[in-house]
Amino acid sequence: MENKKLRVGVIGVGRMGTFHLNCYSEIRDVEIVGIADVNQKLGKATAERFGIEYFENYRDLVQQVDIATVAVPTKLHYEVAKEALLNGTNLLVEKPISNNYEDAKELFDIAEKNDLVLHVGHVERFNGAVQELQKLVKEPLLIQSRRLGPYDPRVAEDGVVLDLMIHDIDIILNLVKSEVKQINVMGSIVFSKRDDIVVVQILFESGCLATVTASRATQNKIRNMAITSREEYIKMDFADQEINVHRLVTSQHELRDSSGTTKTKELKYKEEERRERIFVHRENPLKLELQHLVDCVFERTSRNVSVENELKSLKVALQILEKFKLANGG
Repeated sequence: MENKKLRVGVIGVGRMGTFHLNCYSEIRDVEIVGIADVNQKLGKATAERFGIEYFENYRDLVQQVDIATVAVPTKLHYEVAKEALLNGTNLLVEKPISNNYEDAKELFDIAEKNDLVLHVGHVERFNGAVQELQKLVKEPLLIQSRRLGPYDPRVAEDGVVLDLMIHDIDIILNLVKSEVKQINVMGSIVFSKRDDIVVVQILFESGCLATVTASRATQNKIRNMAITSREEYIKMDFADQEINVHRLVTSQHELRDSSGTTKTKELKYKEEERRERIFVHRENPLKLELQHLVDCVFERTSRNVSVENELKSLKVALQILEKFKLANGG
């Protein structure tokens, strides 16, 4: 397959689908065949803009391509992805892959049985700062993450847990590498009928505690994470792709005579801290994600996150959502 270009298509050309088209157009190993969308006006206009073919029915598109991005509403992910996989198409399904754990597991089982590549669109994994973070963090004690922003009616059908918080759950699970021991959830419904503000505490078997906050009631876009370990404190900004590390260099104390005699002694502490700003190679995370997908299909590389971890992130997110529903009257 090395000597040919992969034929790709995008199913669903809303905001995310269009981002995928732009990135695919910059990858030399692929040829964009077409797009599929139930909205004929939007679909035809998008196809004309990119000089590709428009398919009203995604089933017709998947028969023409090697790879497809699935960027339809979450409630349709399972149906569309299953049809495409059974057709023999490699896939990237935007997160969450499904709002049902068993359905997600079935999709990965189909992919494995048919020797197909199936990735979940967790684009933050390819954020340069997140990749550097994986190298820096050792035995975290406390993780605090905030993913806040204003309400967007475009994603009203998904609450903040599956739309926003799942990014941080995925990152934290891959940082801590320990089983979840306990989950506490608080939250409220503000603008929609779903979870609009959620605060979660996750206690791991290792003793690490993670506090994760997601909101779509905040009139300022905030995306950051802070990690505390025994000898360092790491602050990361997702949007700016910046990391600052505060390291404890020395910690010592000594007894001093406070009055010039040896009768009264005062305990003095001296601590020194070193601050570092980590260089982050900034590239388009979505383009890197799609390039990784292409490389996996070409068998140049193996997937960077195991299927087990793909499913673990979804499982924890769904547990949080269930606890939120119970706390807010079902």
